Amino acid sequence: MSSVAELLHRAAAAERALAQAAAPLVAAGRAPVELQLTTRPIALKATGLSSCDTALTRDPWAIDRDPGYGPGASTGDPVPGDAPRQGPLPERYTEASEAQLDEWITAAKAELGDRVSILGHFYQRDEIVKYADFVGDSFMLAQAAKQHPEAEAFVFCGVHFMAETADILSSPDQAVILPNLAAGCSMADMATIDQVEQCWDELMSVLGDGTDAAGTDAAGTDGEGKQPVIPVTYMNSSAAIKAFCGRNGGIVCTSSNAETVLEWAFARGQRVVFFPDQHLGRNTAKAMGISESEMPLWRPHLALGGNTAEELRDAKVILWNGFCSVHKRFTVDQIERARADYPGVRVIVHPECPAPVVEAADGAGSTEYIRKQVEAAAPGEVLAIGTEINLVNRLQQQRPDLTIFCLDPVVCPCSTMYRIHPAYLAWTLESLIAGEQPNRITVDGAVAEHSRVALERMLAAKP
Repeated sequence: MSSVAELLHRAAAAERALAQAAAPLVAAGRAPVELQLTTRPIALKATGLSSCDTALTRDPWAIDRDPGYGPGASTGDPVPGDAPRQGPLPERYTEASEAQLDEWITAAKAELGDRVSILGHFYQRDEIVKYADFVGDSFMLAQAAKQHPEAEAFVFCGVHFMAETADILSSPDQAVILPNLAAGCSMADMATIDQVEQCWDELMSVLGDGTDAAGTDAAGTDGEGKQPVIPVTYMNSSAAIKAFCGRNGGIVCTSSNAETVLEWAFARGQRVVFFPDQHLGRNTAKAMGISESEMPLWRPHLALGGNTAEELRDAKVILWNGFCSVHKRFTVDQIERARADYPGVRVIVHPECPAPVVEAADGAGSTEYIRKQVEAAAPGEVLAIGTEINLVNRLQQQRPDLTIFCLDPVVCPCSTMYRIHPAYLAWTLESLIAGEQPNRITVDGAVAEHSRVALERMLAAKP
């Protein structure tokens, strides 16, 4: 263990031991205010020693042009060569103090009024969320864009695929602005449209030729008229892949409705190919009673994804080899350590975590599910949460009567989400006042049309 990680682990253990000793008093309401404050773990901020990469504390404009996604959870992930890069930010903003940026953002928001709405993702840093008109997960924010026709522009404080979805669902005359073009998503980049098209061609060569064990006919459907395979993509994917699903009888899902979407797909197809997040697909399918043996992994750089034709024919869910760099960090060992330090702790994780982590937790669900679990918790409860640190910090701040901490002792935030800095927000808003639309995200008309088909299918698939 590195010296930084060891320091953090020891500090966290000490804080947990103190909180454990005082928990009965706090729960009974008999602890003095001073004790109640000191027994809460110090909220770990996504800066300084609490990060998994010391370069995270550098300003985003200092790293935007570096290769890769930048410091944070996805540091080691390969970034596509054509990934968007942010141009230089004027010195007026990079040299401004926090107070100056706050003054400029506040003044610009007041001048723009209802003409511009700021959308902030749950995982954004607090310095951004405090300016947001709407806060939510990726689909909640895309819906907010759709539901506010009065806005001339949306400033999307999230990542690239989210801004694309907002552009698809908003009206053509509304602009969607991404303050920093370098705010991408390593998971979304793990499946390119070329790879998905190649995968589909190979699957059709195996599954659409009338030779599968279920009795597929020469037209590629079984006796019940079901397609050999239905493509399902997670919201965390490019517009091009959402459009691919729309063109091929497929659908989009979120982490909150993945099971409903898979049920929809199985009503129409013999099997599903699920991309780009293998963990959400696996966890959802296992909860539906599908065995691991029926879920082969598709690795896009290998013929047939590294599988045999027989394995693909016997499959129920073909999982794409993608993952979230943040949620992949959570482990069963972390859960066991939390239970040892805090007897009675309730562990809640996101379904993008690996299956053993989800199975070892007390509950798993979307960001909104996690938020509601915290909201409904009884005073004095202890919650260990496996998701992005900015959200965990915010939940602790909102519920000071609870003990909330992140499962990962070496906190590692979303690398690209963290690139939305107040300096970029100030620049974006003042540019809009000047009549400019910097970093406007636009989706090609045909791509948007087919993407909208897949998204509307998702909206119609009610639990």
